[in-house]
Amino acid sequence: MCQPDGGLKAVFARLIAATGPITVAHYMAESNARYYGERDPLGRAGDFITAPEISQMFGELIGLWLADLWLRAGRPTPVHYVELGPGRATLARDALAAARRFGLEPKVHFVEASAALAALQRAAFPGAIWHHDLASVPDEGCLLLVANEFLDALPVRQLVRTPGGWRERMIGWDGTGLVALAGERPMDLAVPPQFADAPEGAILETSPAAASIAAEAARRLRGQGGAALIIDYGYDAPQLGSTLQAVRAHARVDALAFPGEADLTAHVDFAALAQIAQAQGAQFLGTVGQGAWLRAMGIAARAQALARAAPEQAEALRAAMDRLTGEQHMGALFKVMGLTAPHWPEGAGF
Repeated sequence: MCQPDGGLKAVFARLIAATGPITVAHYMAESNARYYGERDPLGRAGDFITAPEISQMFGELIGLWLADLWLRAGRPTPVHYVELGPGRATLARDALAAARRFGLEPKVHFVEASAALAALQRAAFPGAIWHHDLASVPDEGCLLLVANEFLDALPVRQLVRTPGGWRERMIGWDGTGLVALAGERPMDLAVPPQFADAPEGAILETSPAAASIAAEAARRLRGQGGAALIIDYGYDAPQLGSTLQAVRAHARVDALAFPGEADLTAHVDFAALAQIAQAQGAQFLGTVGQGAWLRAMGIAARAQALARAAPEQAEALRAAMDRLTGEQHMGALFKVMGLTAPHWPEGAGF
């Protein structure tokens, strides 16, 4: 069997040779752990750019949304700002600066697994507290939780319909490279009834990791009070099809070609997250397109105000707003889901 030269692909080749094909979730988890652990992937010099890096307006409007809810909830204390996967802390910087104008100065908590990104976050927020997951976040005081482009990087399981029924989709080695194939274990009982008779070749994705986080966040909101915004690209109704993709140097690449060297993501199933959050007692505000939410939050007025203060930036501000809200850019594909504690006020934009 031809072996790759080195890196994570070689590790996978040896593992598969020794124990057999691995799940898509295993492949994605190991790949992204290596990828995020070794680099800052953001910006023009990296592999992709997220909304907070496009314009300060994105973070500012999130901060205003949180401050508005906190004020209408009666200014509860203590209060914790919790961000999952905060990147360079750009969103936190802009959001908390906007919230501060209204008296909201929460304790800052970052859930981050990347040492490289945590170092950048410490430079921006030396007084923050870091966590590997939500379990160690304080259980006293209300939570203001934000997750922007975090859930899409969590591993997904894929099931594929074969002539013999549903099977888990696996990753194998064909002698020259990694390939997708169907496993042997029947998985028909794991498939929702509406998809049981899907055509041969159909693929169903689930993310147990995302489901677990949504459930924990909802339980925390129910017990502690607070609100959450989950922002990502995804769909708000159940659907079939593989959404696994890889980005490297701002371009799409084969998802199996560069394990550990490209950003692997999959679309977020917002419909499933909403059901999970409500089952755990959180108040579900809705899921709307990012463009509609930002427009409802007043991004046009904010862009005009910034342009008046810096006329030379007017065109750049218009371009940024279009990129964040345009249907052909991030406005439709990206969704915003809002959650609050029971009896908290409803948030704007939903």
